[in-house]
Amino acid sequence: MRDAQPLEKQYSSKSQSKATKAQLKSSKFGGQKHGTVTTDQLLPGSQLRISETALGEYRKCEEKMVAAVEWYRKEVAKMENRVSGRVTPEILAPVLVKIPGRGANGVRIEEVATIGVKDGSVLVVTVFEDSSLHHVETALYEAKIAGVVPQRVDARTIRIPIPKPTVETRNSLQTVAQREAEDTRVQLRKHHQASVKKGKFGKHSVELEEFQKLTDRYIAEVDKIPAMMKKQK
Repeated sequence: MRDAQPLEKQYSSKSQSKATKAQLKSSKFGGQKHGTVTTDQLLPGSQLRISETALGEYRKCEEKMVAAVEWYRKEVAKMENRVSGRVTPEILAPVLVKIPGRGANGVRIEEVATIGVKDGSVLVVTVFEDSSLHHVETALYEAKIAGVVPQRVDARTIRIPIPKPTVETRNSLQTVAQREAEDTRVQLRKHHQASVKKGKFGKHSVELEEFQKLTDRYIAEVDKIPAMMKKQK
């Protein structure tokens, strides 16, 4: 096995700051209390036992894992809002509106309309152009968001009363959170496998061990997130 080389210079304060910011993005579940990776938990390059060559791939893999965990954290934060009964425009975040000439995958609803909250329990969607109303209405139905039943008011406005969450709604959201947790774990394992394959590390190498520790750490972060949502019920 090749000797590990000094790695302090490979993990400069600049790159450390960038990694820290990526891992500490603010969210509903931000902070050590809710399982977010803190600066105390980041492992400096000088403490890694892997070779200089493997360090770059390690950091790329870690960056992808951070992004996957943060995506899931934000998704659970949105669901926690629903469980608590708070009505916010973010309820419609999954809605993608298919407008002719604006891409096959659709655009975010905020790009074609404003979303307001009335009386604390009603979402009011106002499209920028009359021609978009039908497309927005269709997108709201296709999103299949629990409790979202659009009601057309006029040529530019859709009203969406949001009922208070029932026990069934809470259980449904918890199930979705658990399913997305498993999807996120799968993504983390895929990032791990892709990096290990690219690095061509030996079966019992130090590099393989360090990449496994990295994967285990972020899977542990994922495990904590739905648990926090459950406590909020």
